[in-house]
Amino acid sequence: MDIRPARPDELPLLPPIERASGEPFRDFGMPEIADDDPMPLSTLAHLHVWVAADPHPVAWVAVEQVDGAAHVEQLCVHPDRARRGIGAALLDHVERWAAGRGLAALTLTTFRDIPWNGPYYRRLGFHEVTDLTPGLAAVVAAETARGLDPTTRVCLRRPLP
Repeated sequence: MDIRPARPDELPLLPPIERASGEPFRDFGMPEIADDDPMPLSTLAHLHVWVAADPHPVAWVAVEQVDGAAHVEQLCVHPDRARRGIGAALLDHVERWAAGRGLAALTLTTFRDIPWNGPYYRRLGFHEVTDLTPGLAAVVAAETARGLDPTTRVCLRRPLP
């Protein structure tokens, strides 16, 4: 599996992966998450995006800098490739990138109790953040404005070694 920056011509291949990775939310009574529109290509074009390719993208991660951390905006693994360590490998890649830029941590927001969300990231060394930086507070506010219930969400942080 090759992890590398997404090429501009690959960006249109990423929304179908995001849609597919959202399907398991139906089983948790969250069809609105499965039906949510994927990240617009115009947004992806302004983020740092890496793909896991074999040889075509099967997973991807989009990151931006928020308050001195590499904030994971989205991490998607196609369900056909789930449970193989691809998501963890993408996060490790982002960690190396962030360390090279002098950033202090990885951060993200996710669903608190969905097994492949909060519990998954905790197993990968993320810890809950309760004292939000201004940038993380803005991320949470934007999610709330889009209709995500903040009581079901959690902000997580993994300090860089």
